[in-house]
Amino acid sequence: MGINNFKKGYQPWKNIVKNEKGDLVTDCHNILASSRKHFSQLLNVYGGYAVRQREKHTEGPLVPEPAAFEV
Repeated sequence: MGINNFKKGYQPWKNIVKNEKGDLVTDCHNILASSRKHFSQLLNVYGGYAVRQREKHTEGPLVPEPAAFEV
């Protein structure tokens, strides 16, 4: 990484993002807000409903214990 930086020279970091309308956003607060909105839409597949995990009660173990030669 250091060698690549030396070969390419100084390249400033650009904080420019397109929002959902296609406009360029450069303000850090607006970038965070657009990222938050994008990832909440991306990761909330269930439409905002809370998904609860239910416990499964079984009589025996789901996976048999390993034999001595498997260990």
